[in-house]
Amino acid sequence: MALLITKKCINCDMCEPECPNQAITMGAQIYEIDPNRCTECVGHYDTPTCQKVCPIDNTIMQDPALIETNEQLWEKFVVMYHGDRL
Repeated sequence: MALLITKKCINCDMCEPECPNQAITMGAQIYEIDPNRCTECVGHYDTPTCQKVCPIDNTIMQDPALIETNEQLWEKFVVMYHGDRL
């Protein structure tokens, strides 16, 4: 699943620079995650770094509307970073 940032976000700016896929940007009121770029850090780290650095518990969560398997997340990573070599 791609991740999402809930309304509990306090705009602390901790998550955005940690995202290796540049999937996190400032939205109209809070930070938002682009589901097309979010791989839950698959291909980079063992766990999502945005969740690790967020100071507010349960603010960055899996999006139940965007269910993706680990294989799909890997495929997204491969296409983003190695698509020009496929």
